[in-house]
Amino acid sequence: MAENKRKIGEKYERRAGAYLEEKGYEILEYNFRCRSGEIDIIARDGEYLVFCEVKYRAGNGKGHPAEAVGFRKQSVISKCALYYMKSHGLPDRACRFDVVSFEGDTVTLYQDAFDYAGGWM
Repeated sequence: MAENKRKIGEKYERRAGAYLEEKGYEILEYNFRCRSGEIDIIARDGEYLVFCEVKYRAGNGKGHPAEAVGFRKQSVISKCALYYMKSHGLPDRACRFDVVSFEGDTVTLYQDAFDYAGGWM
């Protein structure tokens, strides 16, 4: 079951990446991992470094996919983003947090979906 979920997640992350590229984003990395957690997609959109979470739901029984990016997940993504920026020498780079959601066949991009939620390091 976990492997199947992982494969489904990877499929939708690649679809999200293609969707973002159509919108003019440059994909830098998929599945960036650090001790704090993981970011699905890291991209560049103009002057912004974008940290993107991808969510998928086959139906609406568990709510809208974007609703699954609660404060705890935002905090994990934020901490990973800070680590990425520091480790890549980009501490002052403008960044934002986007969410791409798939609900059935509908794709929705939420730019600047949430603010940094990682606390201070």
